[in-house]
Amino acid sequence: MTPRARASRTRAIGLSLALLAVVTVACTSGDGPPETSDQVTASAPPSEGASPPTLTPTPTRTTEEQDRIDGYAIRLILPEVDLSRKTVPLTEIESGGVGADSGIPSIHNPEYESIERASDWMTPREPVVTLEVGGEARIYPIQILIWHEVVNDELGGEPVLVTFCPLCYTAIAFDRRVDGEVRDFGVSGLLRESDLILYDYQTTTLWQQLTGEAIVGTDAGKRLRFLPAQLVAFEDARAQYPDALVLSRQTGFNRAYGSNPYAGYDDIESGTIFPTSFEDDGRLPAKAQVLTVELGDQAVAIPFDRLADEVVVHATVGGIPIVALWQPGTNAALDARDIPDGRDIGAAGAFRAEVDGSAITFEARDGAIYDTATGSRWNVLGAAMDGPLAGTRLEPVVSGTHFWFIWSIFKPDTSILVE
Repeated sequence: MTPRARASRTRAIGLSLALLAVVTVACTSGDGPPETSDQVTASAPPSEGASPPTLTPTPTRTTEEQDRIDGYAIRLILPEVDLSRKTVPLTEIESGGVGADSGIPSIHNPEYESIERASDWMTPREPVVTLEVGGEARIYPIQILIWHEVVNDELGGEPVLVTFCPLCYTAIAFDRRVDGEVRDFGVSGLLRESDLILYDYQTTTLWQQLTGEAIVGTDAGKRLRFLPAQLVAFEDARAQYPDALVLSRQTGFNRAYGSNPYAGYDDIESGTIFPTSFEDDGRLPAKAQVLTVELGDQAVAIPFDRLADEVVVHATVGGIPIVALWQPGTNAALDARDIPDGRDIGAAGAFRAEVDGSAITFEARDGAIYDTATGSRWNVLGAAMDGPLAGTRLEPVVSGTHFWFIWSIFKPDTSILVE
């Protein structure tokens, strides 16, 4: 089924979710979820001196029957999903209030334009996702991703997937091949812990965005390969990649590009729209911005507050020396009603702390980034801008800038680098 055909089929489902939920509760027959397995039936209260009523347990259900109950939200939106194959409890998956690829349509066959032309409708400090594969770079404006969340693309001759979940502030890119087969992905309309769940059109498997894991369906247990994307200001992306193409607003959909439908959502005192299992252990507020790195069996998170104070943070993660760099000048995507008006939260990235196989250290001077060996000046994208190493690039490691709550739920053993 084509993306447009599927979107058409699911649009009515998405718009009718609330009504269907009410009808389901009211109905006791048809396709609605059966009663819970521990329910018992009893006769009317006995009269004085009468024998106590006989309790009759509901018969034990098969795994298939229980899956049908637990996976009701999934069946309502994507009935083709194979619920028998799963790596997480189906009860953890809930509806996000829209149908698959209807209210939030993914982008296929994206259109692009030059940086010069995009500069007519983009502002210098608004956030964009940068991705470079095979020596080719592209720029994906958050003002478009916030309305679509998923872009299926091909870059440097490789099939790639660029995603953004505004509920978790997670901008993540993947190779969209599974066992060598190219997959096409959409927005399922489902969430787990408030995080976007993708689905692929070929098998209707559900994929968790933050982890890249297939959690329910034919490919359950498989994982997508992460690509090192970075969230930075448009002006920084433009300076680093002057020949890059920019995702165009000509998507085929009518959306209020440039506006933020989640205004104020990143307020550190605010809650989430959908419930999560986050438990505040006193380490960081739920919506603290963090830079995360996971290498080997170790994961670390560096609060943006620390990065803004120090600009440069060295660490060893999974036995690999890395450096985290921060730079001001990138507006928050979820702050103001118009994205260009968001407050400056800066941008960050993580890289191997070496050049040509030799270790290198960095320091901040007057808010700028310099290496201590040659005094060359570097930017947040890991490139030497001037000095003896001008033109040199650090090797990026997969990192992300997320809300703390979502990372801590999926990666509870993460170490927080606070000093």
